[in-house]
Amino acid sequence: MASIQLITEVPGPKSQALAARREAATPRGAAKVSAIAVERAEGAVVTDADGNRLLDFAGGIGVLAVGHCPPNVVAAVRDQAEKLIHFCAIMGTYEPYVQVAELLNEVTPGHFPKKTVLLNSGSEANETAIKVARSYTGRDAVIVFEGAYHGRTNLTLAMTSKYGLFKKGFGPFAPEIYRVPFPYVYRRPAGMDEDAYVDLCVRMLDNALIAQVDPSAVAAIVIEPVQGEGGFLPTPPRFLQRIRDICDQHGIVMVADEVQCGFGRTGRLFAVEHYDIVPDLIVTAKSLAAGMPLAAVTGRAEMMDAPHPGGLGGTYSGNPLACVAAMEAIKMIRQPEFLANADRVGARIRRHLEALQADCPLVGDVRGLGSMMVMELVTDRETKIPAAAETLQVVAEALKRGVISIRAGLYANGIRFLPPLTITDDQIDEGMSAMADAVRAVEAARLALA
Repeated sequence: MASIQLITEVPGPKSQALAARREAATPRGAAKVSAIAVERAEGAVVTDADGNRLLDFAGGIGVLAVGHCPPNVVAAVRDQAEKLIHFCAIMGTYEPYVQVAELLNEVTPGHFPKKTVLLNSGSEANETAIKVARSYTGRDAVIVFEGAYHGRTNLTLAMTSKYGLFKKGFGPFAPEIYRVPFPYVYRRPAGMDEDAYVDLCVRMLDNALIAQVDPSAVAAIVIEPVQGEGGFLPTPPRFLQRIRDICDQHGIVMVADEVQCGFGRTGRLFAVEHYDIVPDLIVTAKSLAAGMPLAAVTGRAEMMDAPHPGGLGGTYSGNPLACVAAMEAIKMIRQPEFLANADRVGARIRRHLEALQADCPLVGDVRGLGSMMVMELVTDRETKIPAAAETLQVVAEALKRGVISIRAGLYANGIRFLPPLTITDDQIDEGMSAMADAVRAVEAARLALA
């Protein structure tokens, strides 16, 4: 039986009614991708208020690696809720808090003593990583990259690259943030091969340490091993190795932001494991706790101990319910068969996308690592002009056909695929068929207007 079952148009009348209530009760800045109202979900299937069953290829923006409502996570949260919902880790200690920290210290890369601090969100965790780096080094400057997304707090907005969608009207931003080019291989200069382009980006990084900031002033270099919001861009290995070398040479803290690309999404527990490079600090969130709000910074013990007592933490950080969810999620994701399945999911999605690319000029590029896949849409393959309007149309057309998706990319012209990694082959094929129909419908409408 098909997973997608449509009773009404999508969004249906009940969804539209609840979306209208939301519009009236909440500010327009709290945007929503669609007007669907969700009542329940299981695995990769979402049921909306009108009884429509849809396939989720957005996964709560990368939060649901273990799927919607996995029974072991539900049971753990239910059991914990009967014993302790909140105490506050500032006020005392409880077993789930310690267990999650111990587990993260165990599974993160690096054969050295580690410590973990628990937070609530990726933004908060990235900001905490900067606190740790500044405390440890006694320096202020932070180097980040074009296309990066690190959060929505004031400091992490300063670190985030995309201005129009995330930063417009919210300045001034935190100082001492230095941004350098990231190797966006698909958009390299015409006529330049990939190796030459990566060489150029390495030279620009080296030059930034002369032209923009001296290494002796830099506390941290923060990078997503695979850029998320920037368009699912895997960092070229030589570029990431150069960052590690610079950090080693100048006593700079290397921070890997694995909020979106971590916890099985790339077929490894952490994306940086594809590179055989060990960062000093790793930032995690999203799929860490199976949908519960939890984030973490894990890293070298001597660095993590640098901030003064009371300098880290928060009221809800390491909430018991989120901690037990995280323990169950990590236990699932770290299993070799789960990670192997993540690779299979990615390979199957890639095959669908590459077939669509061969058939449809609107699809300019297909890329990603493991199951972290994106297709970038362009109006012209030669000039690579971003097809931002068409991307929104494809998302809307896919939703009409029962597939939940979300865009990405510096130019807002990519559609990213972040389904639960428990999704079945049949569900992938069904969802990707609907997505292909959506792309072809938008392509046909575009050609009709040409």
